[in-house]
Amino acid sequence: MKVWNGYGSEHSMNLVMIGQFESIEGAEKAKDLIETVTEQIYDKVDCGDNRPKRFSDEVMDVFRENNLYIFGPEELEQFRYEHSLDIEGDKLVLKTEESDISVFLKLLIHQGAKVQVYSAHDHPDEEYGRGR
Repeated sequence: MKVWNGYGSEHSMNLVMIGQFESIEGAEKAKDLIETVTEQIYDKVDCGDNRPKRFSDEVMDVFRENNLYIFGPEELEQFRYEHSLDIEGDKLVLKTEESDISVFLKLLIHQGAKVQVYSAHDHPDEEYGRGR
């Protein structure tokens, strides 16, 4: 029997992104926007080698409706990555195992958040670290 051991970078980040807003309403609005955009374009996004070089008309309609002109076509597959969103007061806490997170970073900044990003593995004693 041959045992194969492999190591990859995917699904290993245990990344935490915290968007600090001026109000609870700001955090809730950002969460709603992320969920809405994700839901609206989830099945319109191709991944991997099939990534589009341009936005489809359907995707552009979603961005126009939400006044979002901050993404590149190569970033759209990030909306399909597994993540969790939680509201804690005026903070929106996103957790994911992925390292490509630019769409979420851009959305939070676009919505007025002060953003902190770190690996929960490397900072176990932080509020959302692995040790808590």
